[in-house]
Amino acid sequence: MIAAFLAIVRRDLALSLGSGGGAGLGVVFFLSVVTVVPFAVGPDLVLLARIGPAILWTGALLASLIGLERLFAADAEDGSLDALTLSTLPLELTAAAKGLAHWLATGLPLVLAAPVLALMLNLEPAAIGAVVLTLLVGTPAVTFLGLIGAAFAGAFRRGGLLIAVLVIPLTIPVLIFAVSATQAAVVGPVPFGTPFRVLAGLALFALVLGPVAV
Repeated sequence: MIAAFLAIVRRDLALSLGSGGGAGLGVVFFLSVVTVVPFAVGPDLVLLARIGPAILWTGALLASLIGLERLFAADAEDGSLDALTLSTLPLELTAAAKGLAHWLATGLPLVLAAPVLALMLNLEPAAIGAVVLTLLVGTPAVTFLGLIGAAFAGAFRRGGLLIAVLVIPLTIPVLIFAVSATQAAVVGPVPFGTPFRVLAGLALFALVLGPVAV
């Protein structure tokens, strides 16, 4: 069962990176958001430092949705989904393997790129560390909640907009507590651990709920 799980992860990871919708596209989109927003806000470095965590998290959230549209739709079109359904691996673990592969291809590069992009927003080292830690814990939650929208989109043509409509409302609590944890690490008065533990709980909830709902 472990071998079958890892085989699906390797297959989807190779397909995601090979299709051009994986790490590169997500990071470019992330960079675009972080670059454009300061032009709209203006050259106020204090303001950028204050809203920087929210900018980074908004960009990461939207970039995490890239590639979800074809996650199940492509398998449904070429018959792979039927083969996966007939395999000995439970469907929940199959969905979890596809979600893990998508996060490795899309979410993890965003976490690695965040420190560099945070410097563009004049974030302090404490804020950068908090953003990276919250992204590391929170982006899997976004991915596994996104699996639910991807499963719905697999039944429709051009279901990309459907994913955004379904998934973004579900990810708002993740966004709220991730940004709250970052702000707490910099200015307080709430300890960093309080919103961060809630964020971790939301991530665990999504890791369990997402594959079952799919």
